[in-house]
Amino acid sequence: MPDLLIELFSEEIPARMQGKAREDLKKLITDGLVEAGLTYAGAHALSTPRRLTLAVEGLTAESKSVREERKGPATTAPEQAVQGFLRSTGLTLDQLEVRDAGKGQAYFAVIEKPGRKAAEIVAEVLEATIRNFPWPKSMRWGAGYLRWVRPLHSILCILSDEGGAEVVPMDVDGIASGNTTRGHRFLAPDAFSVTSFEDYAAKLKRAKVMLDPAERAEHIWHDATNAAFAAGLEVVEDKGLLTEVAGLVEWPVVLMGRIDAAFLELPPEVLQTSMKEHQKFFSCRNAKTGRIEGFITVANNEPADHGATILAGNQKVLSARLSDAKFFWENDLRTVRDVGLEGMAEGLANVTFHNKLGSQKDRLDRIEALAREIAPLVGAKPDLAAEAARVAKADLQSAMVGEFPELQGTMGVYYAKAAGLPEAVANACKEHYQPLGPSDAVPNDPVSVAVALADKIDTLTGFWAIDEKPTGSKDPFALRRAALGVIRLVLGNGVRTQLDDLLVATFDKHGSQQRWREGMEHERELQEFAEKLAMQPTDLANAIDEAKRNPKTASGRLRKIFEEVRRSTDVLASNPVFQELRQNWKNATDLLAFFHDRLKVHLRDEGIRHDVIDACLVMPGNDDLTLLVKRAEALSAFLKTDDGENLIQGFKRANNILTQAEEKDGVEYSFGADPKFAEDASERTLFAALDTADAAIAPAMKAEDFGAAMSAMANLRAPIDAFFEAVQVNTDNEIVRRNRLNLLSRIRTICLSVADLTKLEG
Repeated sequence: MPDLLIELFSEEIPARMQGKAREDLKKLITDGLVEAGLTYAGAHALSTPRRLTLAVEGLTAESKSVREERKGPATTAPEQAVQGFLRSTGLTLDQLEVRDAGKGQAYFAVIEKPGRKAAEIVAEVLEATIRNFPWPKSMRWGAGYLRWVRPLHSILCILSDEGGAEVVPMDVDGIASGNTTRGHRFLAPDAFSVTSFEDYAAKLKRAKVMLDPAERAEHIWHDATNAAFAAGLEVVEDKGLLTEVAGLVEWPVVLMGRIDAAFLELPPEVLQTSMKEHQKFFSCRNAKTGRIEGFITVANNEPADHGATILAGNQKVLSARLSDAKFFWENDLRTVRDVGLEGMAEGLANVTFHNKLGSQKDRLDRIEALAREIAPLVGAKPDLAAEAARVAKADLQSAMVGEFPELQGTMGVYYAKAAGLPEAVANACKEHYQPLGPSDAVPNDPVSVAVALADKIDTLTGFWAIDEKPTGSKDPFALRRAALGVIRLVLGNGVRTQLDDLLVATFDKHGSQQRWREGMEHERELQEFAEKLAMQPTDLANAIDEAKRNPKTASGRLRKIFEEVRRSTDVLASNPVFQELRQNWKNATDLLAFFHDRLKVHLRDEGIRHDVIDACLVMPGNDDLTLLVKRAEALSAFLKTDDGENLIQGFKRANNILTQAEEKDGVEYSFGADPKFAEDASERTLFAALDTADAAIAPAMKAEDFGAAMSAMANLRAPIDAFFEAVQVNTDNEIVRRNRLNLLSRIRTICLSVADLTKLEG
């Protein structure tokens, strides 16, 4: 079986495109070969800035012959149907066979496709791949029509086995395939021929080209850490930058330079970001002081002066860049000293967050009010949380963040400390953005948690209120990430809150309080609604205002008002005020369901089945995410035990028998089970077990000790199994039958008090 080697040699391929290009080349070629009838043992793709390489091992020498039979139309079918069948098969009428086909005779086509040599198939597949390669951006050059990411110079394509190597003949817009390639652009530019992948890789290495990007990255990191260690420094790890730099060079040569003393007092993040973004330098840190004092650059050459000229040029450009950064830093510090961080934030009034949601300053005002409400729930001081919210996004107005947007939050910490603000307030400037993704850390400082929750909840409720929700794969405002952030903040810090009420209160902050007051005082419908509730209109207006400000502490009577508003469809149907309140409740319910969907995804990654979560979602308190997860974890652990699995089967058997009997009899068997009607010892044992379980489960559920509740429920397994083995529920004695059905109802009620076990699969 021959091996296939392909190299597409071009001008420099952007580093960010190389990884996907390798995968695309491998997939397109191997899929094409398999579709054409060839098989292979293995394939791997490699790349350098100037070449894409694919090596396929154990390729079959030719495809197998294929004989295909296809049934066509009946011999009595219209001429058009017959002609269509002929076109689809590529045959003529005299080449078709006539056979019996049940109800009559029909045409049959026998299509034989002879096997083809691998070289013919490879040439066909490779040309199609080159012409249709999915580059994010491509170009044409010269007078040709071929498109490639950069001008394509040569195509190496050979099949090799023990007998030698042969070139796969092909031509793509005047570029003929061959068996030659070139080494490093400067160190070994001459062409040379190859006979196999091993020969190709070895000759490239001698020609100063490291073909494997992983090898280049490992070489860079090894030499960089050694150079930094020799200078008493350590390289700041950056895997993304390492991958990018490895895609910029074919023969990496690591050089180390020092940062001018005039810039050493800049924040480390500023130095690191400036060097990374502008010059692709690695930062070298003094482990004792934490300062960035040096840099690593990677050349694509072996300079005669050991890199002195390259470093001198890099340091000249770096000094210019860092001079700009130093100016931004000093200018921002002067602004903070002159007007304070809140003064810097005032400029956000002129920055639009969204045309339907106001400015960034409007948003900060909402976040401040919400952070003040959330603060007691997370153990933060309300005034401190409110102060942190006021300055959390002030650095968006700084010159430094204007130049380096990725430093937002980070610079806020430095400016807050320079302004003399408390440590918790300063840290919240950065931590309120967290978590940024599934692997990002969750803040645990109470002030940061309060502002982070307020920030994300305001984002979600705001876009929900203007009906900008995620649809399918589209999520332009990253609302799924925001919801996951809320979930991780709540669970990571054990926050206990009724999320439904909090969402309603937040939705209301996007509305107009003045509109509410005017509507409350002048709408005729309000008078009728107030009379319905035996209240004065003004008292009702005040009560609803109070409930809107803090619904989670509203009295039972106010909760009833809210529920009445939610349900009302008659006298309040035309009142815009109550329509708005009903819409807020609808939005809150919808958004809570969105949180539940994101929670399912999060818990699935934690190993909890979706049906387990569904069984807990229908229970009371499902808007308390911490409580919900605690219940789901306990149920998940319970179901992994033998007792749990068997008890679920017993419950389902009891529930099925009971449901069928209730449907048949038209009554509900929900009370009246009495031990005196028990005929079998297993019945009396089950009565006693249910009494014991009920006495244990109720207080455990009240104490939110779901583990204890599950354990008490597990004790029902044996009595339920014994009951079903010993007795027949639907006996001829109607009194005994009724008693046993009511006994099954007790089983159902007790089990459903822990979770809705009917939602479980299996």
